[in-house]
Amino acid sequence: MGAKWIKISVIYFILGIAMGLFMSATLQLNWAAAHAHVNLIGWASTAIIGLVYTAYPRAGSSTLGKWQFWLYNLGLPILLISMILVQIQGLLEFAHILTFIGGFALALGIILFIINVFTHVHESNSYNYR
Repeated sequence: MGAKWIKISVIYFILGIAMGLFMSATLQLNWAAAHAHVNLIGWASTAIIGLVYTAYPRAGSSTLGKWQFWLYNLGLPILLISMILVQIQGLLEFAHILTFIGGFALALGIILFIINVFTHVHESNSYNYR
């Protein structure tokens, strides 16, 4: 499961770089919040989760790990899209609905990750790198 997380994180890394280049080239800095979330939650946090699940594969393959994968990876794009739509005239109310849906799914996924770490991450079930 760790490899899937890492591959998804790279997609967000590319998206974050592209957003940053766009903002720099056009001086449209109003996308800064969405850009920061793409980089922090999309790229960095997703990659770290992938590394945790690579080091502790039982946690990644557990039921909690699978539920967390789907909630996080369905909620995050919805949340990020809403953060872009909030900047478009006339779409504020629709964007707020998406923010709630995506944010709730993402938050629930993060809570499941925390529970999963405390439940399944132990020295005895880590990947043996020797």
